[in-house]
Amino acid sequence: MQRQLFIGLMSGTSVDGIDAALVDFGGTTATLVHAIGLPFADELQKSIQHIILHPNHISLDSLGALDVALGHAYADAVLKLLAVTQLEAKNIIAIGNHGQTIRHQPDSELPFSLQIGDNNIVAERTGITSIGDFRRRDIAAGGQGAPLVPAFHQALFNQTGECRVILNIGGIANITVLDGDHILGFDTGPGNTLMDAACSHYADIPYDANGELAAQGLVNETLLQELLAHPYFQQAPPKSTGRELFNLEWLQQHLRETDEISEADLLATLSSLSAFSITQAIQQHTPSCERVLVCGGGVHNQHLMDLLAQQLNCPVQKTNDYGIDADWVEAAAFAWLAQQTHKGLAGNLPSATGALGFRVLGSVYPA
Repeated sequence: MQRQLFIGLMSGTSVDGIDAALVDFGGTTATLVHAIGLPFADELQKSIQHIILHPNHISLDSLGALDVALGHAYADAVLKLLAVTQLEAKNIIAIGNHGQTIRHQPDSELPFSLQIGDNNIVAERTGITSIGDFRRRDIAAGGQGAPLVPAFHQALFNQTGECRVILNIGGIANITVLDGDHILGFDTGPGNTLMDAACSHYADIPYDANGELAAQGLVNETLLQELLAHPYFQQAPPKSTGRELFNLEWLQQHLRETDEISEADLLATLSSLSAFSITQAIQQHTPSCERVLVCGGGVHNQHLMDLLAQQLNCPVQKTNDYGIDADWVEAAAFAWLAQQTHKGLAGNLPSATGALGFRVLGSVYPA
């Protein structure tokens, strides 16, 4: 069967770099051909973090320049992937580029979600049609614009006769419930974002490798309950969130009311926050769950994975065992979304986003 190759690009709330996945849709199911990760240059990473954390102190010139710089970074990732796989632009049907989210406000009076990374530059430099801006059509149709990956999870992992939850742990964690015809998806709350922010600010390390520091600490139950009291955790889906809500400043507001806490105890508490909020969401919305398949960077935090295994009453496995490496599921999802747009098919799942109906997503930038 003839190959149908698409490239998916993803840079998420962790702001650590770009994932690029080459996916073949020519067979009966999506096949990951190859994937690479391209870390952000230090200055580019700092610029992204600054604009996310300090939106009121950014000039239009800075925003425009960052949009262009990210466009070049995404193009670099595609060109590197082509070089590694020894493919040419003509071999690729289209690129699906999520872009870098810098603001996500789906519940504001005038709801919006803003991703940057100029797709004109991606199409121009790669010679491949680029498809981006996937979220705003769903928002225009009354949805949250997120999460978008549940539709891909349904296409790839749904299995008749077994109730599954696909758990993606990035900066923010989201779940997709696959229970026959009942499909549901939403953001559960923080995944890695608060742990990473605490590591960077208090321990001067980018992240807690394998959760080793958290595993040495004790959970501060008072702080944990204060954090879990946030209304988001009780809000009914559809819902989505981001670093606009769960960030270092929000955490520090609660730490001011807490006795001095060690780095290990803080990370143990934040790990428990992520694990408990994920578990609570799964148990509340799919009590008959028979299996949880985990993807995203959080699979490398062994302490967090252990907490989930202890709290959930079913097997907890990486998606590696079910056809696709956990590190590349989100990037592959945007290759799939590009394919859907290319074919004129819907890319959203209204039961996940709350949109009025199925919609073809994305803007097309021809090669």
